[in-house]
Amino acid sequence: MRTLALAACLAFSGCVVGAELTNSNPPTFARDIAPIFQEKCQNCHRNGSMAPMSLVTYEETRPWAKSIKERVVTRNMPPWHLDKTVGIQHFQNDMSLADDQIALIARWVDGGAPLGDPKDMPPPKQWPNDDGWQLEKQFGKPDFILKSEPYTMPAKGQDVWWRPLTPIPVTEARWVRAVEMRPASLAGRRITHHALAYLEQEEPGSNSGLAMQGLLMEWAMNKNYDIYRPNTGKLLVPGGRIFWEMHLHAVGEEIRDHVELAVYLYPKDEVPKYRTFLMPFPATPGNAGFGQLDIPPNQIVQTEGYTVLHSPARLENFQPHMHLRGKAMLLEAILPDGTKRTLSFVDHFNFNWMTNYIYADDAAPVLPKGTIIHVVAWHDNTASNRNNPDPNQWVGWGDRTVDEMAHAWVNVTYISEADYQEWLSKHGPPPPTVAAAAAAAAAAADGN
Repeated sequence: MRTLALAACLAFSGCVVGAELTNSNPPTFARDIAPIFQEKCQNCHRNGSMAPMSLVTYEETRPWAKSIKERVVTRNMPPWHLDKTVGIQHFQNDMSLADDQIALIARWVDGGAPLGDPKDMPPPKQWPNDDGWQLEKQFGKPDFILKSEPYTMPAKGQDVWWRPLTPIPVTEARWVRAVEMRPASLAGRRITHHALAYLEQEEPGSNSGLAMQGLLMEWAMNKNYDIYRPNTGKLLVPGGRIFWEMHLHAVGEEIRDHVELAVYLYPKDEVPKYRTFLMPFPATPGNAGFGQLDIPPNQIVQTEGYTVLHSPARLENFQPHMHLRGKAMLLEAILPDGTKRTLSFVDHFNFNWMTNYIYADDAAPVLPKGTIIHVVAWHDNTASNRNNPDPNQWVGWGDRTVDEMAHAWVNVTYISEADYQEWLSKHGPPPPTVAAAAAAAAAAADGN
């Protein structure tokens, strides 16, 4: 695969990847590497943030040089685990390194990781205070912040699922244009595997009472916010509430924390045309991903699920969700005429990074009514999976980290048939990609 080819290429001195390697000047930290780290790494790798080391100054970075090379050449860092050879490749939040950036970092390390001229260092990047919200720069202060009841996680013990309720403070129907979610403290991030904020409210115009209307937001490491595209949003109505589900685990010390959800509303007089729903598309038989999983010891297992779109729709993102045995996941559209389109393929899933791949505006797939969303998952329950706690155990579906899941979180915006036909007249049908899907499946199924 591409990762292995790049790694092999870099192992030989004659390899040339990208324009940077044609430069006879050896790369230096100050001139060449620091700008890459500012753009792609320091959001996490700085003092007070979530990463275990800072990569801001040369003195902080130099001891980690060889490890940095290994992590970027194998494409484990930054945490962008998408296969770049198949499917959609344009994203709003693409944090991946280009091939020439990877080659430049490797060349810098192989050349002794020199500092270079300190005068070449770019000005330090100014980061927002971690106490603030990332979306404030774009939307201003949140309209309101919802807070779950706190929970005290003991130093040792079994995993806990904490499910309190929080009322939503609206007195009239309001539309949401963005949400941002987080544990309230850095310590809280250590004990929170993920946190879900389900929207529980009565559908407008019905008398059915409170009912679940899907997720308003999920927090997981590397997934912090959702911004809905222009003229789309989620609807809040009076009397609704958030049904929280927080998966907490012990980390060796007692920690008490809660989860916060910042809500950014459209102005009162602005009503978006489309309503967006966060849906779990299953990669197993059964309902909403909570289906059958049968993963024998010492095997790589493939499962798949199918969901039919009841109306034309735009898919806004792709976020695979599996646990420790998760290996790869494919998102595919089977159109009503039988043609197939590979949307996205994560070929080296990493449980520690629940990365959300948000499609760019001009790349988000728009699909007709009757399209089948086909999700395929691969789980690696062998000793070659370094994250596997015990390859000799049978694994089934369950909430615990040592159990497994297999679904893709996707924000779905349903549109009218007339709007779909208008979109189709401008863009035309996408080409089928059966061969690409088959190649993805073969790559995931092999044990390498």
